[in-house]
Parts: sequence; structure tokens; C-alpha cells
Amino acid sequence: MTVTTETKPGTIGSAAGLEIRKVTARIGAQVAGVDISGDLAPDTVAALRAALNTHKALVFDDVDLDDEGQQRFARHFGELTTAHPTVPAVEGAPNVLPVDSERGRANHWHTDVTFVVNPPQASTLRSIVIPPYGGETLIANSAAAYRDLPEPLRKFADTLWAEHTNDYDYAVPEESVDAEKAAQRAQFTSITFRTAHPVVRVHPLTGERGLFIGGFAQRIVGLSIAESRKILDLLESYVTRPENVLRWRWSPNQLVLFDNRITQHYAIDNYDDQPRRLNRVTVAGDIPVGVDGARSRALAGDASHYTSVAA
Repeated sequence: MTVTTETKPGTIGSAAGLEIRKVTARIGAQVAGVDISGDLAPDTVAALRAALNTHKALVFDDVDLDDEGQQRFARHFGELTTAHPTVPAVEGAPNVLPVDSERGRANHWHTDVTFVVNPPQASTLRSIVIPPYGGETLIANSAAAYRDLPEPLRKFADTLWAEHTNDYDYAVPEESVDAEKAAQRAQFTSITFRTAHPVVRVHPLTGERGLFIGGFAQRIVGLSIAESRKILDLLESYVTRPENVLRWRWSPNQLVLFDNRITQHYAIDNYDDQPRRLNRVTVAGDIPVGVDGARSRALAGDASHYTSVAA
């Protein structure tokens, strides 16, 4: 399914009456003209996949979805994972993770579940409870970040591997850990995972190269923690450049679909003690591949209870 450009600036036409309008130059588009609450025709799914490949994050407004409907929509893109390798799902919905401010705040740049050998290929977030102010989600285009790198730094990054792990809770700063948060952390790390991923991942559908790092990347293979931190911070600074970031202010009844293989995201903690909740459903992913064709490898932890490996 090809996506053709129309005459309206920032608007792309596609199958079955879809209207796809860019939000920023480098990442994000709003989608209209489709009811995602029911079964979608194959050409519509193909058009959405093509738009996701191009824009990395798609926003759907005024959706009429419950947990079952969100799962049904996500299944159009592949088999689902369970909610999380260690964190409980919504009761009665084993594929749905509550992203709830009462359970921690993910105000840290990350790509979902990169500590397993095949992280999700795509994530959906649906607004459930929205604070009256703040609570935006930032989503960054890591392919654009890779293209921004100076050539010597790109060539260097192409050779690197990073070890990702869940041996800390990315959502809870050390200085604010109380008994409740300590229990949440213990649950998050109840199974220790460590995986070696290429720092530069080749997207299996587009062939784009993207920086595959984020908050779970703890060290560069073969280097010390101190050396690794300097390199990871340098590369991360390209991912989080404002030009590469979509800052999305949530409204009721919205769903965001983003490509977890080539983005990072961050939930801004700027809404005081107001409640905030999104429900997340993720699509099982493939094993990442580096520029030399080598695949990621698990070092510790078995995630087979969480996800299958997508072909």
C-alpha cells in the first residue's frame, strides 16, 4: 500500500478515506477518517502501517475503545505481549498494563522493555484519566537522531553494543524511595533481565538505522560504566533534540500508536498530585539486528512468559 501526497500542506491521503496530517516535520501525525473500534480492512491496516513507518507515532482522536477494543486494534499489527514481564496487568485483561501515576511516574527517556531480547515492535497508549494540566508524553524519533550524528560519530556508533537491564526502577528516583515505592521497585526487578543490543538498530521494514539506547541501556559492552555513561549521554542528546521530539498533550478518548523499534518516550511529571492514567497494549517484536547483521542476545532472564518472537 503506497501513501500519496495531496495538495494540502502536511496532509497525506491513503486507503479507505484516511486522512493523515503531520504534527511536526520529523515525528507524529494525526489520523482521521477511520473507526478503529472494529475490524479493519487489510488495505486500511497496510496504510496505517505505512504511515507509522513514515511518522513513527500516530494519534487517533475521539476513539470509542475499552480494554478489549484497544487489544483488538493492536492485534491488527501482530500478536500481543502480556502486559509486562514483571508488573501486574489490569485485572481480567492480561495484555493491558495500567500506566498509572499511583504506581510510579516514567519521567525518564526509554524505549519499552528493551531489557528483553525482543522488545515490543509497537505500543499503544489510551487516555483513561487525564490531569487538568501537564502530563504530556514526549516521543522522540531515533532514526532522525542517527541521521543528525556527524559521520565519524555515526561510524563509531555502528560498531557499539549496549547492555540493557531492569535492575533498577527507571520510574522512581533514588532519593524519593519510600516503603511503597521500594515494594514497586522490588516487583519491577523480581526477575532480572540483561540483554545485549546493537546501539544502532536496523528497522526490519524500512531499513532505517536508529539509535537503540534509552534508560535501560546501562553500559557499552567492553567499556566501564563511567566510560559508557559519557558515550550514552552523548548519543542520547541527539535523540532528545527538540526537533526530533513530539510533545503530546493528552485529551480524553485518545489513542497513540508508536513504533517502539525506532522511538523513545518520556512521561512528563508536571501535574502535581493530580491522577493520570493511560492503558498500554504492546505488540510482540522481532529480535533487533545491527548494521553488521548480528542479532541481539539475552544474557540473563527468560521472557517467554511475556512475549513471543515476531517473524
